[in-house]
Amino acid sequence: METAGIIVLLLVLAFLVLAGVVAVRTVRAVGRGVARGTAQARRVVEDTQLKARRFTTPGPGGEVAQLRIDLRAAIDSTFAALDARHADDAALAEAASLLSRLNDHARALDGELKLLEREPDTSRIAARLPELATHVRHITHSADSLRWAAQDRARHATADDLASLTDQIAIESAALRHWTPTEPPKLPSQGD
Repeated sequence: METAGIIVLLLVLAFLVLAGVVAVRTVRAVGRGVARGTAQARRVVEDTQLKARRFTTPGPGGEVAQLRIDLRAAIDSTFAALDARHADDAALAEAASLLSRLNDHARALDGELKLLEREPDTSRIAARLPELATHVRHITHSADSLRWAAQDRARHATADDLASLTDQIAIESAALRHWTPTEPPKLPSQGD
């Protein structure tokens, strides 16, 4: 009887430990989901504010907003293009690594532009704008180049696959149409 009690106690303890582990993992997963959702919501609000500021703020302030929009759009669309094809094509891993490094530069530049948006001296904004615009153009051009290369690679792979499939279908079609004619059965003659 004492042994059965010990076994039941051990099973209850194992169940409690397992329940504790599951609870901790669930809480962490929910926390990550909430943090990710909050970050996405914050990004949407900030993007909307940038678009509004682009049209409502005249002069250098509007130009800074436009630069931030251009920078974000190039990086985001390139991430989307590479992520969509990364699972199918292992060769894109190096491009994804380069894009990650480029994204670090884009974030730093976006931070500078964000600080410049809050600058009350428009002459200072106008003085810094050409240099920052050049940096934005360099980053967006690099991101565009990676995205276009990934799209060209996917288009080329699709064209090659389609050509191969077309050749295989032509061979199979020819094989299906090829048959050896058999001699018609001989009918017994009337004299037999």
